[in-house]
Amino acid sequence: MILLSIFSIRVVANNEQPIRVVTSFSILEDLVAELGGNRVDIINLVGRNSDAHIYQPKPSDAIAIAKADLVVINGLGFEGWISRLMYNNSYSKEQLVASQGVEILTNDNEIDPHAWQSFQNIQIYIDNISQVLLEIKPEYAAEFIQRKKTFEQKVALLQQELIQQINIIPKNQRRVVTSHDAFGYLGRELDIEFIAPIGFNTDSKPTASDVAKLIDQIKSQGIKALFVENISNPRLLEQIASETGAAIGGNLYSDALSDANGPASTYLDMMRHNIESIITALTNQENP
Repeated sequence: MILLSIFSIRVVANNEQPIRVVTSFSILEDLVAELGGNRVDIINLVGRNSDAHIYQPKPSDAIAIAKADLVVINGLGFEGWISRLMYNNSYSKEQLVASQGVEILTNDNEIDPHAWQSFQNIQIYIDNISQVLLEIKPEYAAEFIQRKKTFEQKVALLQQELIQQINIIPKNQRRVVTSHDAFGYLGRELDIEFIAPIGFNTDSKPTASDVAKLIDQIKSQGIKALFVENISNPRLLEQIASETGAAIGGNLYSDALSDANGPASTYLDMMRHNIESIITALTNQENP
């Protein structure tokens, strides 16, 4: 009887161990933390203010994946480096492509991976993450469902608030220049035209002709809303601003959250900061 009691205690303790989750980058880390609470123990690979496009995996990343119960990635070609880690580890536990089910954008047959930059898409991410957590730990279903409902309400309230603000600005005046092409999904959702000298991947380089065309477009259309990104070198945008007379309106957060004490420390903070910064720049453009 004593041995049985000890065994029972160990089983209960093991069942209450948090789900060991590896996330590929900081935005997914925040989503999993919101939806999983203290039922998840997260190791994130690409940190805050870091560029997942050009990330170089470390030996510790492979160890974390090997020990994980669940690996959550964005997919859509965003983390081209992670397949090597999972293949080399022969990882066979739960894997989740959080973007699965979104209506993708493409340009010249290249998929835009930045699907999280959309309130509509993030609902799909929320559904996918919540579902896999429920499958792994069904005994915490009530807790996961409540966390999902609470987070969805926060997203919906923010979306409603920011759409009301952006709708004040005429659609034909919603033009914004960013460091790289990371905001197509947000542009589709809010009728904003985003223009960038670099494509979906920050590792690509614009030609002199590309930059010259962009400068001509900024001048001809009177675009004044220019933003650098927290993951990008600002020198190219600074050059463009200098040659067009447009001022850089600040930082946008595209592929990574800010530090914990920054303006985009969570997904919701990121969306608020980005959209309110754009609204401010477009409003100033409209009323110089």
